[in-house]
Order: sequence, then structure tokens, then C-alpha cells
Amino acid sequence: MARAKGKIRIVPVILSGGAGTRLWPLSRETAPKPSMPLPDGETLLAKTAARALALPGVEEFVTVTNREYYFHTRDAYGGLHGAAAMRMSFLLEPFGRNTGPAVALAALWAEAAIAKDAVLLVLPADHLVRNQRAFASAVAQAARIAATGKLVTFGIAPERAETGFGYIECGDKVAKSKPPAFRARRFVEKPPLARAKRYVAAGNYVWNSGMFCFTPAAIVDAFARHAPDVLAAVRPAANALSSPEKGPMLEIDAKLFDPAPNISLDYAVMEKAAKAGQVVVVRGAFDWNDIGSWQAVADLAPADAQGNHGQGERVAIGTRRTYVNAGDRLVATVGVEDLVIVDTADAVLVAHRDHLQRVKDVVGELKARGHDSYRLHKTVARPWGAYTVLQEGPGFKIKRIEVKSGAALSLQLHHRRSEHWVVVAGLAKVTRDDEIFEVAANGSTYIPVETRHRLENPGKEPLVMIEVQCGDYLGEDDIVRYDDRYGRAQG
Repeated sequence: MARAKGKIRIVPVILSGGAGTRLWPLSRETAPKPSMPLPDGETLLAKTAARALALPGVEEFVTVTNREYYFHTRDAYGGLHGAAAMRMSFLLEPFGRNTGPAVALAALWAEAAIAKDAVLLVLPADHLVRNQRAFASAVAQAARIAATGKLVTFGIAPERAETGFGYIECGDKVAKSKPPAFRARRFVEKPPLARAKRYVAAGNYVWNSGMFCFTPAAIVDAFARHAPDVLAAVRPAANALSSPEKGPMLEIDAKLFDPAPNISLDYAVMEKAAKAGQVVVVRGAFDWNDIGSWQAVADLAPADAQGNHGQGERVAIGTRRTYVNAGDRLVATVGVEDLVIVDTADAVLVAHRDHLQRVKDVVGELKARGHDSYRLHKTVARPWGAYTVLQEGPGFKIKRIEVKSGAALSLQLHHRRSEHWVVVAGLAKVTRDDEIFEVAANGSTYIPVETRHRLENPGKEPLVMIEVQCGDYLGEDDIVRYDDRYGRAQG
């Protein structure tokens, strides 16, 4: 792609993954924090992409995410202004290996497919920044420095002594223009409160935002120096990726990616590179929030005179400093203080504000019990639409299924369950072994065990149907896919 002489080519790299366990029950493993709607109805993922697209001169961007999140991610980008004109690439991980391997993979791919001297702007998908002008100014400063071969990170002026964030100690100033940039002396892990207070008082410490800027050549060289094991483990998977001209979906081979260690970019490279004098920190003047707890979400909603705030239908009697996120039901609070209450279709969280960091322990307990609510919502998004579990018990499960116009489920088979389908709205096109037929609203059909079948929506309106499953095992893993337009077939 041609560009003006001297113009820095900025390519945003959005990292979208992580379970967001401290934001359960809205954040689940299959619908993590970046896809969780905020009080304004938008998601952090969409906000991050919009922030990147609004930067001057950006013509393409890359997203590193899990294979299972691809279709939701693509849909989130679809409604953004200017997205249609962008060249998008998706590096799809079969499983997470933290930010170190993700960045190494993106850099190796960009070095080969884009340009060694392009400037990669690495943005986590779960951060909130609302001051676009100040953000763009900081990016422009970082890009100028990164173009010289330095590794650049963004520091945030601390507003308080925060124990939940890492810090960066700033050394000598390296850029006179605003925003200021300094040599990064060292990265500091999340400190105890007394030490955090000393950092704030010292004036030369900033919060570590987890956002970075560097050329592919510079970060690949830094991996080679400071984390050669990560680079060696990731390179075969990067080499196997196709070029962007072959399509936006670039699936990472699971066997090739498996040796990659689970390590953050900070641990793998940035901390060591800072000691070697290779890291510059731009002190941004923009607002920044990593939405790391329910308190951070609560602060986004306006409060009443008693300090109560939230979303959904609520009644507060004798209630103070309480946040309520009401889902499908009215939530009433009486005579309580300092609580966070989050109500969803299948789970309710009630926590004291002083213990919100321990919400992740609930997720750990649910995992230990094998309870699906750590992983799935009652309504589960799929590339073709969504399904909602209405009721289940021994030997049966009832679902509401909605299929988008023109979409289709895979051609599939179940070994241990039959399915009864009743069409509520729209038109269903059904494949059942060698039969192909349509079922209109108020009609029904039956899919026996061990029968190949497919459901499609040939109409312009959403297809809504009720599915009743019967069998001795009703898990989602009892499925064999023979053909699938979303790349999920077993072969």
C-alpha cells in the first residue's frame, strides 16, 4: 500500500481475550469482558476499535483473538463508522497464551505481511479511553519515537494510590514536545498501599496501561534478545499463516501454537528491555480505565443523592452507595449499604464493595464444581444467531433458537439425543438425511438420534423456534459437524 514519504504507517493491533473473572456473572468464558455491554449499551471491544479507527491515517488493523470469538468480533466491528473501508485481519488463537506470544505472533506476521517499519499500536480490547484528542496526541508522540527503533509504552498519571495496577518508574525526559516522554527505568508489580502512596508522592511514577507502540522489527529483535524461547515457540505458527490477500480469517495451528509459553509481554520483554535502556514511556494526558472490577463499572453510571447507581429496573428503599445491574427482573433493595448486585438470567452476584476483587474466587469455585455458569450464559451467541436454555432436567432440555436471515447451522449429527423443532416465527429450511423441506410458523418436525440434519433460515426475517432435546446425555459436545460455513466442521 503506497504512502507519502516520511509518513508513519500506524497499524493498530487489538488484543481481545481473557475471561474477565472479576466481572462475573456478566463476563463469562464464552462472552468475556471485551464483549460485555457497558451502561451506555456499547462494548469495550467496539469502543477500542472505534478509538483505533479514528486515529489519523489508519487504513488497516489487526485483531488477535480466540477462534471462538471471531464472529462476535466481526459483528462488533460491522457497525463502526469507517470500518467498511478498512483492511481487517484476524489472527485467531486456538487457545490463549497471554500477551507475550500474542504480540510476538502479530509482529512476526506484520513483518512479513505488512512492513518491517510499520508502527504497531498494541491496544487491549478491555480498556476504556474517552478523550480521543489526548489519546491521538499520545499515539502520535509514541509513533514518532517507535519509528526510531525504540519500544514505547503508555503511562497514565496516577490519580490515587492504586494497588490494583502496575507502575513504571520514569527516568530522564527523551522528548521535549507534548505529551512528555521519558526513559523507562523499571516496571513495578502491583504494590502494597504504603508503597503505592510513595510512588504517587514521588511524581515520577505512572500507571502501566498495558498499551504499546513499536515496529515489528524492533519488537522481534527484543524478543530475540530477552525472550528467545517465546520467539522460537511462536515462529512456526506465524510462518504457517497465510497472507491477508487470502482473507481476513488467519487461523493459528493448534499444534504449532501449543509450545508457546503462557507469559505476558511485560514479563517476557518489557521489564528486561527497560533495564537495557530500550523502553520509552509516553505520559498520556488521556483518561484511562481498565474496567477491572464491578466498582469500575459502577463508576460509569450516574449516582442518585444516596450514592446509588446501576442499570435496569430498580427500587431502592433506605439504600446507600449500592450498585444494581438488573437484568430481566426488577431488583428491589431495602436497608442495605455498600453492595454490588448483578442479576442475570441464571446467576445473581451480591458482594460488598470492599470484597469485589474476590469475585474471581466465585469463578474458581464454579470451575471446581464443573458448573457451566462460569463459562456460558443462558443465552449463548453463535455465528448463525443465538440460543437460550429455557429449562432442563433429567433426560430433557428446552431451548429457544433464533437464526439470522440467510444463516445456517452446521450439517450435524447427535449420538445420544433426538430433537423436536417447533417453528414460532419465520421460515425454516430443514435438511434431514436425504430430505430437504421447509417448515413455516406453527409447524414442527422431528430429528431422530444418529440423523444428519441442518437448520437454515432462507427468509428475510429472523427464524425463531423452540427445540426440545430428549436423551441420556444433552451436553453441547455431543455433536459431529460434517459441513459448516463458519469453519467448525471436524472434516
